[in-house]
Amino acid sequence: MIATRSPLVRFLLLAIALVGLYALVHVNYDAASDFISSGSKKLEPYRRPVSYQPGEPKPVKACFAVLARNRDWRSLRESMKQMEDRFNHRFNYPYVFLNDEPFSDEFKNMTQSMTKAEVFYGQIPREHWSYPEWIDQDKARDRRKAMHDDGVMYGGSESYRHMCRFESGLFFQHPLLQQFDFYWRLEPGIQYLCDITYDPFLYMKERNIKYGWTIGIYELMNTVPTLWDSVKKFIKTHPELIPEHNSLWWVSRDNGTTYNGCHFWSNFEIADLSFYRGEQYSKFFEFLDHEGGFFYERWGDAPVHSIAAALFLQKEEVHWFNDIGYLHPGWQHCPSGDAWMNNRCTCDPKDTDKTITNAGWGKCSREWELLPDTPAQFRKARID
Repeated sequence: MIATRSPLVRFLLLAIALVGLYALVHVNYDAASDFISSGSKKLEPYRRPVSYQPGEPKPVKACFAVLARNRDWRSLRESMKQMEDRFNHRFNYPYVFLNDEPFSDEFKNMTQSMTKAEVFYGQIPREHWSYPEWIDQDKARDRRKAMHDDGVMYGGSESYRHMCRFESGLFFQHPLLQQFDFYWRLEPGIQYLCDITYDPFLYMKERNIKYGWTIGIYELMNTVPTLWDSVKKFIKTHPELIPEHNSLWWVSRDNGTTYNGCHFWSNFEIADLSFYRGEQYSKFFEFLDHEGGFFYERWGDAPVHSIAAALFLQKEEVHWFNDIGYLHPGWQHCPSGDAWMNNRCTCDPKDTDKTITNAGWGKCSREWELLPDTPAQFRKARID
């Protein structure tokens, strides 16, 4: 009989134990891997952990659109670093830069070096950054002076008016934008305050969402004194373009008689470009353009986009990206709760000096949640 303490027996017992342990771990590892893999497959596509390589086809034809001047390169490097660190280092969506003048080599070098993604540079056609033939330029100059004297923000600026008109109805006509179906607006000097761990473009596409925003704010009414009068004229002229189920309540609590000033702050904006390219918005912008308010007053692209969304889109076709932390000089949106912690936010949601949703000017954001839902049988967009 062999002694149980002999070296040979101990070696055999150890070998048997190791084989058994390996088999147990291997089986459990495979089972765990299968579980993780099946869990990932159950995630909605926009939340699956993916990376897109620069230049490769993506599930959404989308880009960042940036209107900039050559001198903006330094503040744009800051904006791009925010976007790359918080989101685009994994998704590699391309950038489209537009300028009313040719971009300098310095601007191109300083911006292209901030990303691995594709970068496109284009000049705005002169007819998109000049006075249309129906505008009385002497009257426009007089009105600029009067608004400047009255202390209206950017009231005396000519270039600001060209910018607002371009962003309102012409940017998506640029040849470089024709290859894309969605766009995300990016501006100099902004900050992204939380990680964005999913693909907002894909989120919108999957649900048929047309417009995304993060800050709702009141307009400076002295910049748009006759805008709503023109909107009412448009509605009367084109009643066939106004759907029964829209979001009008958010901008007018008296069924269209007056404008309450609420608008989406369009310096952050993610949109399905088919909305802007469609018949409703095209006719709306053309009508407003002929009214002259972009030059005789100081109509901004933010109220124009927002009123159009309210007129033509259902509540479910417009999405508040409440989980995206964002700062534009002056105001920020800061998530709270689990989203703040999970997305490594650096902002303070209780800071009423910055966080718009907790300040009086941010009432429009919270009131969006009070907008009645579209009856289920008429909804065009999917909701979770």
